[in-house]
Amino acid sequence: MKFFLCVLGMVMFIEGLPYLAFPDKLKVWLVKISEIPARTLRVYGFLMMAAGLVVVYWAQR
Repeated sequence: MKFFLCVLGMVMFIEGLPYLAFPDKLKVWLVKISEIPARTLRVYGFLMMAAGLVVVYWAQR
């Protein structure tokens, strides 16, 4: 559980960096993202999840 909370905290830290460093550019990016079709976003999300699982698998070997 301690490891999980550490990883969760690191993800939150990394996810928060763009909001701190580039808030104006982030707003522009969010507008562009809202224009991308939902199907495309789902595909990108799936690919990122799969890549994440591969990284975790390799890290545990």
